[in-house]
Amino acid sequence: MPISMIVLGLCVLLLIAVISAYNRLVLLRNRVKNAFSQIDVQLKRRHDLIPNLVETAKAYLAHERQTLEAVIAARNTASAASQRAAEDPTNAPAMRQLVGAETALGGALGRFYAVAESYPELKADTNMQQLSEELTSTENRITFARQGYNDAVTDYNTTRDRFPAVLVANNFGFHSAELYELQDAAEREVPRVAFG
Repeated sequence: MPISMIVLGLCVLLLIAVISAYNRLVLLRNRVKNAFSQIDVQLKRRHDLIPNLVETAKAYLAHERQTLEAVIAARNTASAASQRAAEDPTNAPAMRQLVGAETALGGALGRFYAVAESYPELKADTNMQQLSEELTSTENRITFARQGYNDAVTDYNTTRDRFPAVLVANNFGFHSAELYELQDAAEREVPRVAFG
């Protein structure tokens, strides 16, 4: 068998390996995007519930305007960060920005609920109770969606970092994806938002 046939055979095998690695990375990157879209749906739901929650509380918390404004500002920042991350969930800086914005929103909501505890009329408001239940349900869905996303990211990053896929990834723009990890221990617990 001539040397040229051996070289040609090796080139074909190399080409098949590159195509296979590339296609696998595309598949896994799309799974990351799909998993993030599940988080994105729940974050949008959360972001949509918050203005209703604040509006309901306004009548009772007239003297707590700063707290209400902080919640809305944090919600707007988180919503914008969510939109940026949704464009490319494998963009690590966008994901870090989203996690930071959602952590700040969680803190603002925590302060809001701490203030709301001092207003029995607000706690008894039926609309407030319903919104709080919906928000708690949404927080649980976010937790489950985040786990699915992190699983998809782990699969993608593991495949991306293995040989020979790492050579393909580095040459075709497949960057490591960022896990959606909470920044502090308080964020790891589902907020208690039930009234009554």
